[in-house]
Amino acid sequence: MGIKGMKYEEFKDNESLELLRKSGANVFLTTIDDVINWGRKSSLWPLTFATSCCGIEMMATGAPRHDFARFGMEVYRASPRQADVIVVAGTIVKKMAPVLKRLYDQMSEPKYIVAMGACAVSGGPFAELSYSVVNGVDLILPVDVYIPGCPPRPEALLYGMLQLQRKIETENIKSRRKRSAEHTTK
Repeated sequence: MGIKGMKYEEFKDNESLELLRKSGANVFLTTIDDVINWGRKSSLWPLTFATSCCGIEMMATGAPRHDFARFGMEVYRASPRQADVIVVAGTIVKKMAPVLKRLYDQMSEPKYIVAMGACAVSGGPFAELSYSVVNGVDLILPVDVYIPGCPPRPEALLYGMLQLQRKIETENIKSRRKRSAEHTTK
């Protein structure tokens, strides 16, 4: 006995069906990916890592006026083993770089990095003045979202975190595996 189903001609959304056939994606796996991604994007737990003035703006984002909690980013964690995302807010000096790398290595997969502020993105005003400043956290870790500004407003951090949620929404099983392999080799 064969499996009963709708005929191809009677299916109303043939464009979506063709996209699934071209990508080789399984409808079952795509649905599982959607559920997993919804859970991941709705429960991001950031790690506290603020080294300068951007930290004040990061704290303001968790205050009642801006309220991280309504986006599923409830509590800043103090332990890397409980966090999903590091928000690097502020200047990173060369002496601090190995500590930041160790914290990143202690996080479980999937893990994300947000560079907040001019100092974290490119070294900021100290890049040319000091030999000890790292010219961007992307020289140490793979950054997912850049938030420019000196210091960026809390609204900018919220927008950056929403962009990270969008990025998480587009992942699938293959891309997560590839991403994990790339991050362990850096």
